[in-house]
Amino acid sequence: MAPCIDTSRSTGKALLSQDDDSRFHYINLFPPGNLFPGRISRSPITITSSLVPDFDRDDGDVWFKMLDEAKSDVEQEPVLSSYYHSSITSHRSLESALANILSVKLSTLALPSNTLFELFISVLEESPEMIESAKQDLLAAKERDPACVSYVHCFLSFKGFLACQAHRIAHKLWAQDRKILALLIQNRVSEAFAVDIHPGAKIGKGVLLDHATAVVIGETAVVGDNVSILHGVTLGGTGKQCGDRHPKIGDGVLIGAGTCVLGNITIGEGAKVGSGSVVLKDVPPHTTAVGNPARLIGGKENPKMLDKIPGLSMDQTSYLTEWSDYVI
Repeated sequence: MAPCIDTSRSTGKALLSQDDDSRFHYINLFPPGNLFPGRISRSPITITSSLVPDFDRDDGDVWFKMLDEAKSDVEQEPVLSSYYHSSITSHRSLESALANILSVKLSTLALPSNTLFELFISVLEESPEMIESAKQDLLAAKERDPACVSYVHCFLSFKGFLACQAHRIAHKLWAQDRKILALLIQNRVSEAFAVDIHPGAKIGKGVLLDHATAVVIGETAVVGDNVSILHGVTLGGTGKQCGDRHPKIGDGVLIGAGTCVLGNITIGEGAKVGSGSVVLKDVPPHTTAVGNPARLIGGKENPKMLDKIPGLSMDQTSYLTEWSDYVI
């Protein structure tokens, strides 16, 4: 029989088997044509038996939910079979699939996807906490964004999710003093996704960058867990001073679209910042700030306190009932 090959990219090696009942059966090992001369073709290999049943499954895990979703999507739209295979179902783990999708999205003719894949997978495999954060980010998108129809949808199509995962890799490299590589990834993410996050910034887990276009996060910024940030948000400095100069965003914060949070200030845990605001001073926990310059709903002395976590509820307009001068 023809050789049977395990195409898992996490090992970087091909496994040979002489067992006719092997779980790995592939054909078309070398698809015709190379769309990118001078670069190894990465056209998907046609699969004739599913890898999914052979995993040690945990049906509550996001990765296995993604595999099931991918199978269902391909049954509905067979034209996606090759794309889904190369992006999801041919991979043995979330880290392998994530390294692959990022390497494809961020590659250029001068920066081949194979080179990026090897870099990304090496970082992800030594950083299990990064994969856990990615899973929490997938859950965040599915639970908080009504436009997210599935985990696969987010994984393949949400540039906020992809930009955040690429940033985690860049941040790891930055911390290892591999700053040139980290800055290169930042640049490619900015070009590919229109999201500019400095590799020095610290970002927690369960983060949703909703739409994400034009999000800018500075070098010394810190974003906590379960934070939701909409498009056009800047977490920036106030000038050209060095040192710790960017905002610190607490857990569970919601920042509305088009907001600027500037300087080394703190947005307290569970706070909300209304769309289009310019925040220049600390915002206390569980309060709402809105306007330019931003002010607290209810006033500084007796601010209206929130009883829900806005980063999870995604409630962006309830404060209007407390804003007495709101008119149409």
